Amino acid sequence: MPKKAAPQPSTSPADADDKLSANDEVARFEQEMQELDKIVEQMESGDLHLEESLKLFERGTVLARSCRKSLETAELKVRNLLDDEPAADGDTA
Repeated sequence: MPKKAAPQPSTSPADADDKLSANDEVARFEQEMQELDKIVEQMESGDLHLEESLKLFERGTVLARSCRKSLETAELKVRNLLDDEPAADGDTA
């Protein structure tokens, strides 16, 4: 008699997309932070011409804003998750 395959946990395509999206966001954030670190190191070296420094400063500003936005989004998600949890000690606020 053939064995039946074990049932797989059901995940909707939307759940899979959310996980991929979250992973993409984390990977993008980490890449941007690494790039920002490199820019800071280059600028701190003091070996750049003014034009190069300005270009790096501009790119660093864009990266810093993007990283801040990512962190704010993550904080909002955490707050929403915590707000959805029932009070652990039975008290209602």
